[in-house]
Amino acid sequence: MHHPVPRPQPLPPSVAPSAEHAPFTSPSLAAVAPFLTPSLATVVSGARRRALRDGDRQIDTAHLLHSLVESDPEVGAAFESGHQLARVLGYLVQRSIGYGLRWQRAEEGAAARRLLPAARGAESPGARPSPWSPAAAAALERAFRRAAERGEPQARGVDLLVALTADPESRAVEVLRRAGVDPTAPAARIAASEEEPSQQV
Repeated sequence: MHHPVPRPQPLPPSVAPSAEHAPFTSPSLAAVAPFLTPSLATVVSGARRRALRDGDRQIDTAHLLHSLVESDPEVGAAFESGHQLARVLGYLVQRSIGYGLRWQRAEEGAAARRLLPAARGAESPGARPSPWSPAAAAALERAFRRAAERGEPQARGVDLLVALTADPESRAVEVLRRAGVDPTAPAARIAASEEEPSQQV
């Protein structure tokens, strides 16, 4: 019997490319919240609070990574061990007391060859200052697209983790490398765990 393939849900206007709207130039949490699971909405809100508390101009990928590993058990399970996760958190905690202070005066870009519409919109000359770094905006867009490809209307924490590690020049990836974590390993574990149910059918 033929089963129709689920159609991907449309991306939110602040993320989907549009000629009339510069994507992700200044999205509010309320605008993107319907496209996030409740737990991921909490993660994003936590990243915004952390950026303000640390005195950073924008929410970057390290803020998002910090909030993810601190509050999402599914993301924590994607790491090799609790010790490895603790090392990652250790580097992230040091951001406001030394490590990462050099980031405060610099905008986090995205790898040029990987720029998605969200990142391009965030970098457009004359655009309103974005609360998100171009790399963070691109990561959120990738997370939305990953969920849409599964036919799901909301992105999960693991979608964002996979998206964060897709940009080799992001601050999140820099933190992982400094903590001795292969940036590609968590995404590989997530992909393997998602394939397990289909293999058992």
